[in-house]
Amino acid sequence: METIQVTRSSMPSFEEYTEEIKDLWESHWLTNMGIKHKQLEEGLAEYLDNPNITLYTNGHLALEGAIAAFNLSGEVITTPFTFASTTHAIVRAGAEPVFCDINADDYTMDVSKIESLITDKTTAIVPVHVYGNICNFKEIERIAKKHNLKVIYDAAHAFGVTVDGLSVANMGDASMFSFHATKVFNTIEGGAVTFQDSTLRKTLNDLKNFGITGPETTEYVGGNAKMNEFQAAMGICNLRHVDEEIQKRKNVVERYVERLSNVPGISLLKPQKGVKNNYSYFPVLFDNYKENRNQITEKLKTQNIIARKYFYPLTSEFACYDGRFNVKDTPVAKYVSERVLTLPLYADLSLEDVDRICDIILDI
Repeated sequence: METIQVTRSSMPSFEEYTEEIKDLWESHWLTNMGIKHKQLEEGLAEYLDNPNITLYTNGHLALEGAIAAFNLSGEVITTPFTFASTTHAIVRAGAEPVFCDINADDYTMDVSKIESLITDKTTAIVPVHVYGNICNFKEIERIAKKHNLKVIYDAAHAFGVTVDGLSVANMGDASMFSFHATKVFNTIEGGAVTFQDSTLRKTLNDLKNFGITGPETTEYVGGNAKMNEFQAAMGICNLRHVDEEIQKRKNVVERYVERLSNVPGISLLKPQKGVKNNYSYFPVLFDNYKENRNQITEKLKTQNIIARKYFYPLTSEFACYDGRFNVKDTPVAKYVSERVLTLPLYADLSLEDVDRICDIILDI
């Protein structure tokens, strides 16, 4: 029996991709912001409705680049209910993560708790859009303006999402997107930063190119985070089909919702008002169900179905931060992390397989 992975990369046809990369054998321009890079950047600027965008080789370095561009230091308020990258990027920049708890209904940052965490050392807020659910960006903006803080969103899960027509790429001072192979839109590996202040473009581009600002000048301690032409070509192809892929994912989610709604002990996230979702993940919370999250995970695995405890553990519980943070400060995040399971979700997942997954969970 073929294994059903928790996700599967969307890809164009082999012929479409090879046609897209064909001219690279003529130009021999393989990296350093070439023609494909520029073409993808322009396409994404239009799709995300923000002309201010710069591409990176992956989402993590994009986030590090945004943090460096704003020269953040001191304390940064964020959430532990996220992927390792969010917390690591803050720490690697020499700043201190201050963890805010999450909402029980959408798993995004609990904005009612933010102001109590602000000190004279606080320089920024790094909220996370989770599973395509969008943070309370209006309240976060109000708080940030009141306290003169920068806001950088981790929008790795939110590609293409809009709220009442507003693109997530236009929230806060900047947003980081991940184009990893597992995402709704991928460039194999890749990422981007969108931003509001157009003067940041040069800084971000310099930072991802070793801080080099001219033929004989290097003004920043930068890194190497440039997206290569083969990644960009994959992105160009995938961008042509992304809306179709999102619709396929929606069909899968709707079948899951149909099968798993109104089941005692199983909680599903409710759609957010005004949000056009991208159906990036399908999280299920097992709370006083007849089997717990770990048992369900193992039960699926025996049938060659891979689900993911995502996010677990909290980043504040990582071994590399042992003794540094108190998980009791974020009880809702802790509670959710011990009960949530993301089920297989990708464009090509058949409804028959969705039914099989649901039958196993429901013990039919």
